[in-house]
Amino acid sequence: MTDHAPEYVDGLATELEGRHASLLATAENDLAILRGRIALTVAFIHDPTHDHAARTALAQRLGLPEPR
Repeated sequence: MTDHAPEYVDGLATELEGRHASLLATAENDLAILRGRIALTVAFIHDPTHDHAARTALAQRLGLPEPR
């Protein structure tokens, strides 16, 4: 992944908001859904009521911290 200067990213966001407000709203909604799914996944990984091996394997595959 390439790191871009904050000014560059802010400029792109401003341009996108100005030209395509509905697309920006859709992207923000999709991001909120993704964050929710990640939160559910992390909660599952750290829930000791589920199989430890399965939780560990899932965490490894997703590059998330493993359960303790």
